[in-house]
Amino acid sequence: MPFNVALVAPEIPQNTGNIIRLCANTGSRLHLVEPLGFSLDEKQLRRAYLDYRDLADVVVHESIDSLLDSIDISRAFATTVAGETRYDQPEYREGDTVLFGSESAGLPDQVANKIQPANRISIPMMPSNRSLNLSNAVSLVVYEMWRQQSFAGSKDSTSLPLENRP
Repeated sequence: MPFNVALVAPEIPQNTGNIIRLCANTGSRLHLVEPLGFSLDEKQLRRAYLDYRDLADVVVHESIDSLLDSIDISRAFATTVAGETRYDQPEYREGDTVLFGSESAGLPDQVANKIQPANRISIPMMPSNRSLNLSNAVSLVVYEMWRQQSFAGSKDSTSLPLENRP
């Protein structure tokens, strides 16, 4: 499994549906941490993920502690506007986990603080703006993680590292 994507208390079914499709297309496992702001059977969620649900590996956790117990926390990255490391600076590895908070509140401080400071990442934005759409933010980070792995497993992957390609 290339990467783990964790959504902590997601609220909007369409965003989660888009992220299910993203995870299916990148071979990543999606972790959903309750409470969810929707039912997994909700029509808007099904419309957003189309026929990708059966292609995605989705795990639901009752709590953040359940999620953290299931991953290597030393290789977890918390996405937060307060992160001091830009999302494209870490050297990601297969199996790494990236955590995202809810659409309205972001990742709670008590969760972000469980992640080592160097692994608290942010996405650059204009100074007067608060946040990106959740599914867009997840896409940026996951594709950067996968790019660093030369898109391993994709139909377009190559065994040569990016810097050695013709």
